[in-house]
Amino acid sequence: MSLYGDYDSQNIFAKIIRGEMPCYKLYEDDDVLVFLDLFPQSFGHTLVIPKRAEARNLLEIDADNLTKLTLAVQKVARVLADELQPDGVQIAQFNGAPAGQTVFHIHMHVIPRFSEQGLHAHASGKADPAELEKLQARLVKRFQSA
Repeated sequence: MSLYGDYDSQNIFAKIIRGEMPCYKLYEDDDVLVFLDLFPQSFGHTLVIPKRAEARNLLEIDADNLTKLTLAVQKVARVLADELQPDGVQIAQFNGAPAGQTVFHIHMHVIPRFSEQGLHAHASGKADPAELEKLQARLVKRFQSA
């Protein structure tokens, strides 16, 4: 998909927001939804999506929703840093297929980075559901106290 086009309300993230598809939800409020990436680049790889913006990418999102998204990303990075103790935290956001975007609903990746661990290629391998469930339970508790 190119950088420009129409928003597809049937994309997987729109379906997750509407409750039509499952996810490993960590946190949700009126404006954002936070869940684990099924194809993590690193342990704890988390996605943050706006719920009220029908925007495919950074060029299309309005300032209010972008602000709420960015503040949520900061919260997620803090929770992941506190709970997982990574050596770094990478924030990524892709715009258009040539840039690596695979789901055309704006979203941010929050990726804990560990010195001893390389970074897997984006969307290269699916995580073990049992491991995702264990990590989800652990992080949900941390979000509740954040």
